[in-house]
Amino acid sequence: MRIFVLGAGATGGFLAQLLQRQGHAVWCGDRDPQRARRFLGPLLPCLPANARNLWGIVQAGRGCHLLVNAAPAIFNEIVLRAALRLRAHYLDMAAHLGRNPFKAEALRFHKKFLAKRRVALINAGAAPGLTNLLVAQAADRLDGIEQVFLRLFESTESEDPVSTWSAETAFDAAVSRPAIYRRGRFRLARRFSEPEWFHFPPPIGRVRVMLAAQDEVATLPRFLPLRDLDAKIGGNEFDRLRRWYRQGKLRPSASMVSKRFPRTPTPRQVARLIRRGILSNARFALAVVVRGWKKGQPLELRWYGAVPTLYQIRLRGIWATPITYATAHTAALFVKHFPRQLWGVHPPEALPAEVRRAILRDLPARGLQLTSKSLKLRSPEEDEDEEC
Repeated sequence: MRIFVLGAGATGGFLAQLLQRQGHAVWCGDRDPQRARRFLGPLLPCLPANARNLWGIVQAGRGCHLLVNAAPAIFNEIVLRAALRLRAHYLDMAAHLGRNPFKAEALRFHKKFLAKRRVALINAGAAPGLTNLLVAQAADRLDGIEQVFLRLFESTESEDPVSTWSAETAFDAAVSRPAIYRRGRFRLARRFSEPEWFHFPPPIGRVRVMLAAQDEVATLPRFLPLRDLDAKIGGNEFDRLRRWYRQGKLRPSASMVSKRFPRTPTPRQVARLIRRGILSNARFALAVVVRGWKKGQPLELRWYGAVPTLYQIRLRGIWATPITYATAHTAALFVKHFPRQLWGVHPPEALPAEVRRAILRDLPARGLQLTSKSLKLRSPEEDEDEEC
């Protein structure tokens, strides 16, 4: 395919390189092509393209079969319209949820993509993205789903804040109230509330996690029948955000402070931070817990996703953070197995089962390891018998 990647930062630049290795004809667009070159290297072309300007995107992406949106999610609606103008397929890795915190904005474009006979694959990264696939995998194995719990771990061993993700995306998530789905209804919860202890596999172990704004809540209940869903995050990155929130420094009306949300460092800057001892390591992990039933037996299915640490990624000669590594590699697999005939707008959980299984099957070759286990739960009848 001819693929145009809009937004050549840490994730978009690495993703563009992966797509080129997969044999696609790739070029990029960015509002600052000179800075983008530091993420892309010398081989990939990059044109001036501002995600705020629909016609600028159309001009830079002319001739593409697929438009990959790696720009901040606040511009999703503009980029979706650009893809329709280009008659191109579309892929993004996050939602903005500005108009409706309970519904991904791209879903409003479903009929327009149907009319153009094009596919828009949304939230196709690691979290959201891979997490959605794992919930759908559980739905395939169970007769019904009751509860879904998404748990993430983000840790950066650094003296100062280092953006391992887009600064704009991190700020947006930090100031947004978490959406949750309880007893079949959407509602907004208080930020950094409902703390609990969650056990990740070694070497992470027991971690305190709290409610966070995650895009999976805006699509999963619309495509899979379930009763409860929430997402929580733990790790020192999230603890730092909670501390700023309690100090009154994270207000939605406030502007983004560069000291707390610095620009994502380029590969050379990451290397410099490591040499100076400012940044020593970083980790990212995810877990999906699904509770339901099979043939009347209550079951719990768990998946853990292990991502190489920053140190391990460096040993491979790659200058990416664990979050950008996981997001870019997963998005590249979504492109590899892109369902060109599934017209309309679809999140990962709405993909055909064979496509979802193919993506999960290819993950280990990308350095992303998944482990799973199942646990039989006590039925309400057994609890009543024990009480008697």
